[in-house]
Amino acid sequence: MTDTPSEPRPLKQANQRGAARLAAVQALYQMDVGGTGVLEIVAEYEAHRLGQELDGDTYLKADASWFRSIVSGVVRDQRKLDPLIGTALQDDWALSRLDSTVRAILRAGTFELVERKDVPVAVIVTEYVEIARAFFEEDEPKLVNAILDRIARQIRTDVKA
Repeated sequence: MTDTPSEPRPLKQANQRGAARLAAVQALYQMDVGGTGVLEIVAEYEAHRLGQELDGDTYLKADASWFRSIVSGVVRDQRKLDPLIGTALQDDWALSRLDSTVRAILRAGTFELVERKDVPVAVIVTEYVEIARAFFEEDEPKLVNAILDRIARQIRTDVKA
């Protein structure tokens, strides 16, 4: 059995979750920088971005419910998530000093570590490090890896030493 161009292979669920994570980070960044509300941003992404073409760019098909749960969960739990991130940072760094994109990545990753016990820590950390690599070439992916790893060791029992 061969695939024909008219029958694209369905994306794997993990790829759709990965696309949802990336879109969630972009949405959280947009909310942080532009002050957009959660309902407005979720509606915009679902209508115009997830799996759509916008300004010549085609967005990957994403798991919309995964996207929604990350964005709304980060907004709902931000008062709980930010202190977790803050304690994982070096003593002289405040969360507010981090780049807005890094902050969005860390908030989304921390949300999943806290709320999605059904997803292995290694999957969550790897996915968000890959998102960091999509935006940064230098130290930021290492920073994301270190901080999410510290948080995982604090709050998850399924972390390998």
